[in-house]
Amino acid sequence: MPHSRTPADGERYDVVVVGGGNAAFSAAHSARENGASVLVLEKAPEAEAGGNSYYTAGAFRLAHGGLADVRPLLDDPCDERLDSTRLPAYPVSAFTADMERVTDGRNDPEMTRVMVDDSAATVRWLLEKGLRWELLYQRQTYLEDGVWVFFGGLALGTVGGGKGLVAQHTEAARASGVEIRYGARVTDLLREGPAVTGVAVRGEDGEERRIAAGAVVLAAGGFESSADLRRKHLGEGWERALVRGTPLNTGEVLGLALAHGAAPHGDWSSCHSVQWDAGAPPEGGERDLTNGLTRQSYPVGIVVNQDGERFIDEGADYRNYTYAKYGRKVLRQPGGRAFQIFDAKTRPLLRAHEYDNDAITGATADSLEELAAELGIDPGGLTRTVERFNASVHGPEFTPSVKDGRAAHVRPPKSNWALQVDSPPYYGYAVACGITFTFGGLRIAPGSAGVIDTAGAPIPGLYAAGEIVGGLFSGNYPGGSGLIAGAVFGRRAGAAAGAAARRG
Repeated sequence: MPHSRTPADGERYDVVVVGGGNAAFSAAHSARENGASVLVLEKAPEAEAGGNSYYTAGAFRLAHGGLADVRPLLDDPCDERLDSTRLPAYPVSAFTADMERVTDGRNDPEMTRVMVDDSAATVRWLLEKGLRWELLYQRQTYLEDGVWVFFGGLALGTVGGGKGLVAQHTEAARASGVEIRYGARVTDLLREGPAVTGVAVRGEDGEERRIAAGAVVLAAGGFESSADLRRKHLGEGWERALVRGTPLNTGEVLGLALAHGAAPHGDWSSCHSVQWDAGAPPEGGERDLTNGLTRQSYPVGIVVNQDGERFIDEGADYRNYTYAKYGRKVLRQPGGRAFQIFDAKTRPLLRAHEYDNDAITGATADSLEELAAELGIDPGGLTRTVERFNASVHGPEFTPSVKDGRAAHVRPPKSNWALQVDSPPYYGYAVACGITFTFGGLRIAPGSAGVIDTAGAPIPGLYAAGEIVGGLFSGNYPGGSGLIAGAVFGRRAGAAAGAAARRG
């Protein structure tokens, strides 16, 4: 049962932030700039800190007016590639439409409005805090006739990816006077009447302490690293998914908030899940390769199961709008495995940091039959699938940076970027379902990021941001919108928490 008690005299901060990723640090920066004393409590030891943010590519989706608008944000605004770069504008209307389209309209409209409207200003604010930005040339472009062409509405990321994101956040927080405590596991929220007045926390020494606070911000992630909670909320079989990021997002803080009367919100039955190297550590925590274990060049190839049968439309949309939902499609296949197939024409188009590293579960062969045998695919099934696929390809010239309409008219279809798989050698990569984060979480007031209780009223002194918050995503999400959401609502949570602490 949750405690209802007044914190003992002793340690006290204006704002306590629970979590150590992008949303948590955004809240800490915001509270600190509003004059609050701030303590960040990170469950992980320092060597394993950063939450899921550490394991990302550092990509932030934001509304912008094109290259001229984005260029002042860049760490190297004189990069010689910029003169040969085509970066289309991505207005607020397009970002909003993408959110509605990929979630089939199951996104909270007010939360979406706040996230989209604040996206550009929040990135500029993070630049002022010390985050460094670059264009994602290796992830989001194809080189066409000497021009780097960006696609899919996503272009900007932090220098150094997720590792750089966490390092820059940490440095900025410490420089501003934020205290960070590692190995600090929050075990309860402290209450005085209806208000949250602090936290109980167990340190690395095993002792539990109570820390008083004027306000508390929860930014401790979802429950994707708990096999039991995945099975309970996502369904049977999800306990077999591989964890893509931190192994520490096991849902305890989310559960504490619910036990204290916070209202659940959003789609608890779906999540962000990708095609992930089948040989990756099942419980996550690969801090060297991090995002390099994802396999996201599937739009230019085909994906088959162990029977050699296709089961998704690899070219349904830009990768940014399909990759977060295709992991669950893989999980449903026999053995929970699938295989991305490419040939000599498409292999040069694959993202180097994902397909050229040392942690590849795959094979190369001069015939499809040999490739199938090496990967454990039914050779006859693969051969028949490829023959039918090749015979059905029609349409305009192959152009990977736009939805080119070059289609394979089979079942399931391939709507864009269909090329015959007919040029040896052939390449195959084994993938599993890699879960990134869960979509269900807490209900917040979008304006303040204050946590709402089951009666529809705010819980005084309690705020939330990041993956612990539900309502934005369902079934799918546009790439890069998770980090911007964490920053937008983290900034609002920190500001409101700091103001509440001053009033208190």
